[in-house]
Amino acid sequence: MANGSRQAAWEFFGAELKRRREDAGLTQVELGARVFVSGGYIGQFEQAIRKPQRDVAQRIDEALQTDGIFERLWRKLIKEQPYTEYFAHVAELERLATEICEYAPAVIPGLLQTPEYARAVFLASNPFAADEYIEELLRGRMDRTQLLKDATRPMYWAVLHETVLRIPVGDPAVMAHELDHVTRLMRERKVMVQVLPFAAGAHPEMGKLMKLMEFEDAPPTVYTEGVLSGSLLDDPAVVKRVQASYDLLRATALSGEASLALIESAAEDFRRWASTT
Repeated sequence: MANGSRQAAWEFFGAELKRRREDAGLTQVELGARVFVSGGYIGQFEQAIRKPQRDVAQRIDEALQTDGIFERLWRKLIKEQPYTEYFAHVAELERLATEICEYAPAVIPGLLQTPEYARAVFLASNPFAADEYIEELLRGRMDRTQLLKDATRPMYWAVLHETVLRIPVGDPAVMAHELDHVTRLMRERKVMVQVLPFAAGAHPEMGKLMKLMEFEDAPPTVYTEGVLSGSLLDDPAVVKRVQASYDLLRATALSGEASLALIESAAEDFRRWASTT
């Protein structure tokens, strides 16, 4: 399903939610209280600005006694997106974010990946998959990277552990190209990237991938990911704690200039390796 058609489908979801809510005689605030979100969130669902998660769609069905229609609509729309179920909502939020901050302990973040690097990551996770499946995953990943090329792109800040620069994903030439891509984005001032060096030792959120997103008209969120699972958190107290941890990571990491030099040095190491193989 094309992006325009998918957005139109979410607009139908929102219009139907508004109609059913008004038929039930509930305000957005009243429905929000019953499904444990704010009235503002209900309004954003109705306008297709934000997409609810599955448990929220289920609670809406319960509150409005709609016999599962919103969960069924949600499943159909999520299924038609080129992302895993637990990540689809995050991909939608990336497009709305005004600021995205990531910490990557072991792999280049998806928004910074080249096609060759991304393909190597997907093949490592799906060694027996057909080429068509890998290419479908790759199209979804590359579609997300377009976000940083847009004139209205969000402010993007990433902290990469030095491990990310040293693990050879794909062959050495792929790694050199990937790291060159990151440094090019840095030099073009499209992204801010810092490296957390091995020498930093123990640090906040060790080994824990995280993505913080801020929005113009909605509360900030935090996304964390595990094995075939992801959690999108928007409790203000939790988000505040994660933001504090991220600030500590930035303070511990190398400066932007030193990080650029280290990434360029790692790229050159991979280039020399590629020339000997």
